[in-house]
Amino acid sequence: MAFSMGMPWNAGEAMMQKLLHVPELDNPTSSMLTPQASFMLQRAPLLAIGTLDSQNRPWTTLWGGQPGFSQPLGGGIIGTRTLVDSVNDPVVQALVGGIEKGETVKGDRNGDVGGKMLAGLAIDLMTRKRVKICGRMVAGALGEVDVDYEDIMQKTEGASERQDQLQLVYKVEQSLGNCPKYLNQYELRPALTNSKLISQSSTLTAEAKALISSADMFFLSSSTVEDMDTNHRGGLLGFARILSDTEIVYPEYSGNRFYQTLGNLQINPKIGVTFPDYEAGNVLYITGIVEILVLEHAAQLLPGSNLAVKITIDEARFVESGLPFRGTRKMPSPYNPLVRTLASEGNIKSSLSASKAQKTAQLTRKSKLTPTISRFTFSVPEGIAYTPGQWAALDFSKDMDYGYSHMRDDDPRSLNDDFVRTFTISSTPGTGGKETQFDMTIREVGPVTSYLFKQNDRAGFEVPLLGIGGEFKIQQEEGKLTPFLAGGVGITPLLGQLSGLDLSPGNFKLFWTARLVDIDLVTDTLQRYPELAKCTALFITGSSATDGSDEKLTQLANWSATVKKGRIHKDDLDAVGAETWYLCAAKPLRKDVLGWLEGKKVVFEDFDY
Repeated sequence: MAFSMGMPWNAGEAMMQKLLHVPELDNPTSSMLTPQASFMLQRAPLLAIGTLDSQNRPWTTLWGGQPGFSQPLGGGIIGTRTLVDSVNDPVVQALVGGIEKGETVKGDRNGDVGGKMLAGLAIDLMTRKRVKICGRMVAGALGEVDVDYEDIMQKTEGASERQDQLQLVYKVEQSLGNCPKYLNQYELRPALTNSKLISQSSTLTAEAKALISSADMFFLSSSTVEDMDTNHRGGLLGFARILSDTEIVYPEYSGNRFYQTLGNLQINPKIGVTFPDYEAGNVLYITGIVEILVLEHAAQLLPGSNLAVKITIDEARFVESGLPFRGTRKMPSPYNPLVRTLASEGNIKSSLSASKAQKTAQLTRKSKLTPTISRFTFSVPEGIAYTPGQWAALDFSKDMDYGYSHMRDDDPRSLNDDFVRTFTISSTPGTGGKETQFDMTIREVGPVTSYLFKQNDRAGFEVPLLGIGGEFKIQQEEGKLTPFLAGGVGITPLLGQLSGLDLSPGNFKLFWTARLVDIDLVTDTLQRYPELAKCTALFITGSSATDGSDEKLTQLANWSATVKKGRIHKDDLDAVGAETWYLCAAKPLRKDVLGWLEGKKVVFEDFDY
């Protein structure tokens, strides 16, 4: 893409770059409709459009459903013809609302001779390609067309075959290609609209909250007096978090560092946001005011973030069946970070966000238990105080964070990784108040743990210790059975607490599911804590490439453990009449168990930050 250099950064963009210590960059925005942008407008099945209403509030909408609804007309002018929701779509209303069908609106009805300002994002979610445009409206008109729904591919229940169609002509004055990061794939198909306004207020309804909580993308528009920007934000499902009935917040992931959206918002904090429900065709339109949160201010609200945007809602419209297309979710972006939950939602990093490592932990011993699980012993000469079941947070950024890069296809998630990891302490503290060493039993599951597993315990490897936290404490009640369910290495929070528990079979029950390849973790644990075997029910899954696994299972049975081959099921838990359960398992098993134990009290610690 050949860019015409010399587009100046606006004051807000320069402010963001200075605030985040970004080196001086050239602005690659072209001051015309580039061939790339023209081609993308013709081929993209989706167009996000933003403009201002009569109160100068920005709104964003989504049009399209199949390629070809936009065409170049020459001289940087684009013509777009698409089915729209003419009643509840705020952008349609701002552009051509209040006129008779068939009547043409020219330029800007508010008197701007240059035409009404608008911005767009032509996007293909399957190829993950997108181009931004900004320009001025030349003319627009609403009409009605008869649509053969068999050609539309999907008939919306209750929708009329007579649909509203918008014809819009606009001149593109700026364009810029964007990278494919955080674009989740959707296969789109056109559909008839059957718009119904469900709610319109300054607060989020239950339907609106449900859409936000299940959304993996949204579109947003921002503006200054002379400029407008429409773009996309994506992540895993639920990456935008709800603060209250009137506020939401989302993390700004690592991008191209142009800060065109945030730069506009520094100058004018008004924003227009749209959350689509591709499957049902519902849509949530929001206009509001933003607060840009930087560094510790972002981390205090959304731990793990150094940049976030909080939106206070001025107006929210939830519209049922308002989108002229439907979509089927395909592959998520490999760049999506894990969802960052709020500090108020119990994000365990909230106690670490403003912390600076005061101590260093040195690796002194590494014991390999299974092909992917090892026990690590760390020493802290000045000592640490911890209680059984707590975790330690280690900061690997000094060794693993090699700075900013725009794309990183070999390790995409590292772009937004702070390289801070929390691991449950599996050793039991003494009674002296401070311990000079502690153990952590860890599974190798990602780049940080892989890096740790490669370290030589005789080489003096050190890592900053950010802190100790967590309150996962097992409390037994006299005369009542206490059950604990562990998935694989989820046994670790129990290990440090065993010395203080009554492990007689009538008072404690361990349900432990483990893969056969990890059988040595089980044998090591029950050999070290022989009383635990008598109250343990093991569920062994998978197969092992190593010899001797059958002998080890027999040995476990000889130690009085109950051994079953196969997955754990609801029936295995139903016979236990306990009202309070303790659980430490990966997300899929945890979800199943919480469903099985509905109505019971289940105590667990959430590491899904």
